[in-house]
Amino acid sequence: MATPSQWVAGARPRTLPAAVAPVVAGTGVAAYADGFVWWKALLALVVSLALQVGVNYANDYSDGIRGTDDDRVGPLRLTGSGTAPAAAVRRAAFAAFGVAAAAGLVLATTTAWWLVALGAVSVLAAWYYTGGSTPYGYLGLGEVMVFVFFGLVAVVGTTYVQTETAPAAGWWCGVGIGALACAILVANNLRDIPTDTVAGKRTLAVRLGDAGTRRLYGGLVGLAALAVVVVALTSTWWALLGLAFLLPAAAGVRPVRAGATGGALVPVLGATGRAELVWSVLVAAGLVLGATLG
Repeated sequence: MATPSQWVAGARPRTLPAAVAPVVAGTGVAAYADGFVWWKALLALVVSLALQVGVNYANDYSDGIRGTDDDRVGPLRLTGSGTAPAAAVRRAAFAAFGVAAAAGLVLATTTAWWLVALGAVSVLAAWYYTGGSTPYGYLGLGEVMVFVFFGLVAVVGTTYVQTETAPAAGWWCGVGIGALACAILVANNLRDIPTDTVAGKRTLAVRLGDAGTRRLYGGLVGLAALAVVVVALTSTWWALLGLAFLLPAAAGVRPVRAGATGGALVPVLGATGRAELVWSVLVAAGLVLGATLG
């Protein structure tokens, strides 16, 4: 039977930054538009966090029963390591998705009913990333899902439920957050290229190869920097505060460029997650300052 600390490990330490960042950024855009609604922002955070936890447990379960995690380099996986029964991990995933659905339903009833359909698609995308007979994460499409759902949808959705608008600054915040969320996945899959190749998991990293994946990681960090500039162009120059995210991001870029492999890439995940959180906090702070000071 898994202990509470082992269940937390199964949810992965980068879950919190990845869940908080899009909500912070989207709420910053809402504040700039003079539409901040605290309780809707809080519910959006519940949805984001529950989806992150759910997709982590779903991946743990699906990869574990397929044997993909039999020779794992990274953090503990509950199913693959035998720490917890596969059925229990699956139940944890469904429970998290249920929490996300309940919070999302409240937002939908107070904003727009079409959000129910968007929420359903988000849950299905989370499950079929590694679940089902033909998981799209095994076909090199995982980064697309992360960019769309944990970037664009999460950020613009957070803004929309508060303001019922989707301004350009929100979309570009979604691009920046989505790029860094993708960079986390790219670093993870770069580390796992040898084991994923053997397991038949054709991630984008496996398809691009080691050198191509390292270039992609750097390009995503660059895209996040570009997004800060465009957010400033479409809102307020105070948003340029967000460029300070490059300081924590450098801790991830350096080992990737230096050719780190295996366990040496694990710290890159944390560094990139911190960079994503700093991006969101500083851009949101800039937007609030812009709205306040003009």
